[in-house]
Amino acid sequence: MAHPKRKHSKTRRDKKRTHKKLKSPSMSICPNCKQPKPPHRVCPHCGQYKNTQYVVKKEKKPKK
Repeated sequence: MAHPKRKHSKTRRDKKRTHKKLKSPSMSICPNCKQPKPPHRVCPHCGQYKNTQYVVKKEKKPKK
């Protein structure tokens, strides 16, 4: 198996690792409730997508 003839510098090592990082998910603004949501998805807060209601939110019943 081949071995490197000289040691790679820390800068050279870190240059290879510049693209190995987590990206934050892209978010868009819901036109109805103005909350952030993933693009091209139904809004988890109001249940609308492109001004059409897809999910009806149930109201929580108060505990006795």
